[in-house]
Amino acid sequence: MQFDPPLVPARLLRRYKRFLFDAVLEDGREITGSCPNTGSMLGLTDPGSRIWLSQHQTGPTRKFRYRFELIEVGGVTVGVNSGMANRFAEEAIISGMVPGLAPFTTLKREQKYGRQSRIDFLLTGPGEPDTYVEVKNVHFSRVQGLAEFPDTATERGVRHLDELGDMVEAGHRAMMLYLIQREDCSRMAIAADLDPVYAAAFARARRRGVEVAAVNCRISPTEISPFTVVAMDAGHPTG
Repeated sequence: MQFDPPLVPARLLRRYKRFLFDAVLEDGREITGSCPNTGSMLGLTDPGSRIWLSQHQTGPTRKFRYRFELIEVGGVTVGVNSGMANRFAEEAIISGMVPGLAPFTTLKREQKYGRQSRIDFLLTGPGEPDTYVEVKNVHFSRVQGLAEFPDTATERGVRHLDELGDMVEAGHRAMMLYLIQREDCSRMAIAADLDPVYAAAFARARRRGVEVAAVNCRISPTEISPFTVVAMDAGHPTG
C-alpha cells in the first residue's frame, strides 16, 4: 500500500487519552490529531520522536485533519495504525505468503462467530474445512530482532484465543495471525511477563489445535507492504 497523498512529517509532543496526540509540523505549527491505536503503544510515544501523519477531510464524522501513522524508534520506522493490520494481513493471505492457508476460494471479512465476536477472515474452499483467521497487530519490541505481543493486558485477546479453540473442536481450522508493523524483527514471541493470562490462553489454544503464524512488513514513509513470514520464538511453535 502506497500512501496517497504523501504522509506529512512531524515531531511528536505527546500521545494522550488513547485516541489523541499533539505534534509540531515542520513549519512550526502545533497540531492535535487522532491516534488510531487503542493499545498502550509501549515504547512508541517518546516526545520528540519523528513521526508521519496522513491528512483527511474534517467533517461530522472526523474532527481532526491529521492521523498518526508512523513513528521512528531507534532508527526503525514502525506503523502504529492498528486499523490497517487487517488490510496488510489480507494482502499476505491472498498472495500465498501465510503457510497453510492455501488453497481457498472465498475470503469473507468480519463474520460473526463464537460468543460475542467477529472473525477477521473466514476462508472456505471445496473439500476443505472452514478456516477462521484472527489478526493481531504487533509493534512492540524490547529485544533486538524480537517482536512481542501483547504490550499490555488484553482480555479481548484471551477471548479470541478461546473462541478459536472452540472452532477447532467443532471441526474447523483456526489460526492466530500476528501482523508485525516493523521490519527489524525476524522472530515473534508472547510477552508472558506483561500478560500471563494471555500467555496461558495462547498455550491452551495451541494444545487445542489453533495454528499460529506471524508476518512482518516493510515500512517507509511512502508505503507499507507485508514481505516475509517470521518464526515464533522458542517455546511457541508455529502451526
